[in-house]
Amino acid sequence: MHPLKYTNNMQSAARIPVRMVAGQRRAGLLAVRSMPSRTRPAVAAVQKRYIQNGSQTDRDTITRLLYSIGSKREVERHLRIFSSSSHPSQPAKFAVIKVGGAVFDDLDELALSLSFLYKVGLYPVILHGAGPQLNEILESEGVVPDYIDGIRVTNAKTLQVARRVFLEQNLKLVAALEKLGTRARPITSGVFSGEYLDKEKYGLVGKITKIDKRPIEASIRAGALPILTSLAESNEGQILNVNADIAAGELAKELEPMKIVFLNDKGGLFHGVTGEKLDVINLDEEYDQLMKEPWVKYGTKLKLREFKELLDHLPRSSSVAVIRADALQKELFTDSGAGTLIRRGYKLFKHDGIEGIGADRFRQAVHDRDPEVLSGYSSVTEVLNNIGNTPYTIYGDEPLDVVAVVSHPDGEIPVMTKLLASRQGALNNIVDNVFEKIKKDHKKLFWTARADDETISRQWHWERAEGSFTRNGRSLFWYGVSRVEEVEAAIRTFEEKGRIERVYLPVGPSAYQHKATPAASSSSAAPAGTRAYSTIARSAFGSSAQQGFRAGRRGYATSAASTEAAAASRTGGESPKRVALIGARGYTGSALVKLLGEHPDLELAKVSSRALKGFELEGYRNRKGQSVIYENLDFSNVEALEANAEIDAWVLALPNGLAAKYVSAIEKGRSALSPSARANGGKGGIIVDLSADYRFKTLPQSPFAAVDQETASEDWAYGLPELYGRQGIRDATRVSNPGCYATSAQLILAPLVEEGLVDPTAPPAVFGLSGYSGAGTVTVDATTPSGRPGSAPKVTADSLGGGVKGYALTDHIHEREIGWHLARLSKGEQGLTKEKGIAFVPTVAPWFSGILMTASVPLSKSVTAKDVQKLYADRYAGEALIDVFSLNEKENKEKGRTGGVVPMLADVEGKQGWSVGGWGVHSGGRRVVLVGGLDNLLKGAATQCLQNVNLALGLEETAGIPVERK
Repeated sequence: MHPLKYTNNMQSAARIPVRMVAGQRRAGLLAVRSMPSRTRPAVAAVQKRYIQNGSQTDRDTITRLLYSIGSKREVERHLRIFSSSSHPSQPAKFAVIKVGGAVFDDLDELALSLSFLYKVGLYPVILHGAGPQLNEILESEGVVPDYIDGIRVTNAKTLQVARRVFLEQNLKLVAALEKLGTRARPITSGVFSGEYLDKEKYGLVGKITKIDKRPIEASIRAGALPILTSLAESNEGQILNVNADIAAGELAKELEPMKIVFLNDKGGLFHGVTGEKLDVINLDEEYDQLMKEPWVKYGTKLKLREFKELLDHLPRSSSVAVIRADALQKELFTDSGAGTLIRRGYKLFKHDGIEGIGADRFRQAVHDRDPEVLSGYSSVTEVLNNIGNTPYTIYGDEPLDVVAVVSHPDGEIPVMTKLLASRQGALNNIVDNVFEKIKKDHKKLFWTARADDETISRQWHWERAEGSFTRNGRSLFWYGVSRVEEVEAAIRTFEEKGRIERVYLPVGPSAYQHKATPAASSSSAAPAGTRAYSTIARSAFGSSAQQGFRAGRRGYATSAASTEAAAASRTGGESPKRVALIGARGYTGSALVKLLGEHPDLELAKVSSRALKGFELEGYRNRKGQSVIYENLDFSNVEALEANAEIDAWVLALPNGLAAKYVSAIEKGRSALSPSARANGGKGGIIVDLSADYRFKTLPQSPFAAVDQETASEDWAYGLPELYGRQGIRDATRVSNPGCYATSAQLILAPLVEEGLVDPTAPPAVFGLSGYSGAGTVTVDATTPSGRPGSAPKVTADSLGGGVKGYALTDHIHEREIGWHLARLSKGEQGLTKEKGIAFVPTVAPWFSGILMTASVPLSKSVTAKDVQKLYADRYAGEALIDVFSLNEKENKEKGRTGGVVPMLADVEGKQGWSVGGWGVHSGGRRVVLVGGLDNLLKGAATQCLQNVNLALGLEETAGIPVERK
């Protein structure tokens, strides 16, 4: 042992990085708090040179300056997170910063802090007040400010002055930013629409009813910071005064930014009795009690109430920071932050077993975050088995953004064997909350950390430990143990019982460190891109356990190889194609999962759902017999999976308008590889999008595709193989899955269009009845002890009262989709055109799934029912998923067609294909009425998706689809 190498942190303060805090001097953005005085002028000169001269500033220089306020790792981590938060389609996702009027008293400092963000490529949305300036002018003109319930009563005179003051302050800030080389755009109107809050009580004070993001997003896309005032405009054109805090809150609800910051001159919220700054307020746990405190009153109570209302409307990962302008960088780029952080938070838990939080959820956390598992050094099963070797307690928060395991055998010092945090857990200081809860239960504690941890910095551990030992990038930490003799005794116990891996202990090298297999040795360093954080305390190290551990590692690799070989043998010697499903919670995702479970050549590798993260995907097992765990894949995860060629097919089952960022991430990952390194023999992971985002090939015709200018401008294959051919889908890397109504309507009209039989002067009328599953689902709170959220239909049979309900009666997106694509089949001037299209009316019905569609089609010439039926039978001959009814009712019923000549719900619900019949022809022969139908979740979504995946991957089109004999 090496007792002289133990270090008490009080004695080793010199090795803790020097910390600087932004904004102490106007000459530069960063000023030094803890450096020797002789070094400060030089540092300030460098800061001034680089910050104030925009032409000499670049992102790398600014980033290096940030290292003075926090560790390099935490600064770079926050930069990565913030940089990835925005996208050309949604450029205002980084931050909303509300600037209090009092902050304008130090305009240079404010401008420098905002300019700093601009220099590193971040574009916050800035909204400012001007209360103190307004009061000063009003008082000079003899007007006494009047407040009711904390709201300024605004008459015409006050509003006139307010508009002038807002404009002046806005232009001052813009000019100060431009002086620093930072482009800024004044936006003093056009964003907020409103109505009177209470005209009789408050006068010309408004409440915001609508926010137009376009001026904000246009500013950012043009490379300028948007600078807003809080004035709103009514429908009648009346300007209304809106409290700037409230306006900032409404803006945040609309934009849902990653950070919400309120800048004031005090730098936070303060305890009314002790005067101490409140570092963190967790509203879920503390709000009710805080509002009862006698010192929480007036403005403080109003702000807390506003913050709670704001955060209740935002994702739980959102938070509000109240800080000074000079602390903006410290708040954004360090783990410790600055000022007061307000968040909803989650109530913390502790359990004496994994069952308390659900084994699947804990297994997922280990699978996603444990570096030993990520690097292949250990398996999830080994981790779970090792944890159970001693009595233990699990700590964490409800969504498992942080989970910690503390081993505490009777009579021995506790060891924190796991501390696994998500990005949000580290970003929102949940790690601190969990650690404090552990400290309350354990007066003494040992734990470990690695230098290459990208989630929790080693600085964080040093600040919370009373002693430490470091060797070869691995550190052992402890608190509550002050005597060296006690430390040595504890370490001997850890070594003898294998409670902490020897590489972390100040003892001689372990003989077993050199006996690992080559495969295991090569995985000892985490691969690039993985988060390699370890506080492992492997109990497998010990006399009898050593052999078992080594055998387990070797056996794990051998088992994986043999399993893959077995899978390959079932697929003709090739491994199954790997599918990732993004948006797996809804009805369509469930239907697709069921089909994939029976597919001979595809395997579901990833399923992503924010609501179900950590839970097991029900009803599915892969070829190894393992369950698949829901993840919440962000864009960086998706990019990395594609860049590593881990996915062969991406299925995006997301609401309209959300696919663009995932498409961009996939394309970015694909472009990082040479064709020879990509999945699918150089093709890369193919994409099938189930939304309406890319169903039109050019932007003007698609209201959703415009969210991603780059990808929308390129062709997507339209995946209706029965009409538009298979080869285009086989050659494609990106396929847009048609809508359910659109699929049925195009199939029902296409033969008539192709033959030139549609009257070009009278568009067809199509009426669709759909089961309520087409409206989608909503997440509902858990009703079982597992905590698993449930799903409920947005529309129910009860809500329809047994009847039907029309919606989107004109200009439905499917109406344009149908007309746009059918126009490709028209012959010359005969038939449909993009401009005339069709008339389509959708209706929701009180059954679960299935669409019945009636089309009334004016014709260009007379026909008979026999002509029409033969036309369809010939056109769809050989199509495995299309069933053309006969004109003979008896024949139809013999074939199990419930409705005879006319398809009924029983003919389409739960069926994989599309059916058509009816064959009604008007007595004049110039109008035909047809009835078609499909299951909106199958041929209208999941089945058709699987057709497209199969084709794009070069597989049999109907592989995995249970095709019924006709």
